Amino acid sequence: MGVLYEKKGHIAYVTIDNPDKGNILDHDTSDEISRVWKDIWDDRDVRATILTGSGDRHFCAGHNLAPPPGVSAEDFDRIRTENIFWPLSGTVNGAKIGADGRLGDHYPQIWKPVIGAINGWAAGAGFYILLTTTDIRVACDEHARFKFALLSQGWVGNGPGASYLTRQISHADAMRILLADEAFDAKEALRINLINEVVAHDQLMIRSEEIADRIAGMPPVAVRMMKEFAIRFRDVPVSEAWRGQTLFNTLLTQLTTDGDEGRKAFLEKRPPEFTGGIRPKAEGYPELSPEERALLDETRRELYG
Repeated sequence: MGVLYEKKGHIAYVTIDNPDKGNILDHDTSDEISRVWKDIWDDRDVRATILTGSGDRHFCAGHNLAPPPGVSAEDFDRIRTENIFWPLSGTVNGAKIGADGRLGDHYPQIWKPVIGAINGWAAGAGFYILLTTTDIRVACDEHARFKFALLSQGWVGNGPGASYLTRQISHADAMRILLADEAFDAKEALRINLINEVVAHDQLMIRSEEIADRIAGMPPVAVRMMKEFAIRFRDVPVSEAWRGQTLFNTLLTQLTTDGDEGRKAFLEKRPPEFTGGIRPKAEGYPELSPEERALLDETRRELYG
């Protein structure tokens, strides 16, 4: 077992559990964590996830790049080369399609919040998971270290790490990380806005759970759609993004029960109880007489014209 997976209440806990090998993603572990992300996405009772690594040395130190057992280095090299021109169906950029069809099974972006509890080294694939899969990042002051680990090996990388890094921090900081390929600590990661917080090691999971608990108490459908909106529309013009935001909001207010619950709880001065309920399909509005239509249109112009 390369991944520990458990659920407590509305929170899922995913721990890469291969500490003797730096919590690397070998073939079996990659397949296992892919199945976990699918389960998290399909389980509507899960509202937030905490991703971490076993021990206090490594979050995830990268991939195991060796050929799978029974496959010679020569055959493995030929398969990878031919795959450039003839990628398999059901794959994206050489990776299996997992819970998310855009980034493959190793670096999925499910539309549920993921908190990264960075307990040690995040290097190579561990760094890319941080960039692609996690939304909020809490790092351990004593042990968290970060290294892109690409250019020093003569690569720019098959994974989406470089593509995401340049979109998440400043150009100057991204280029230093990519071109110098030097390791840096949690305080530096915080300075460049790669992570949200730095805490002591014994507070890492406590703080991550506080954030997850807070999110789990929010309306789950609205949270899911807020994450999708923020990611899907971040590279489109503002006017188009705003249009998408308005459409998302209309769906939430018209087709979910949590929008009503939030307003009702506010007026009644009580904590809201969000369930993620979906409204059933209903009949359309009744037809209006010409006089009724004119009055309604006049009112609409007064409100929104």
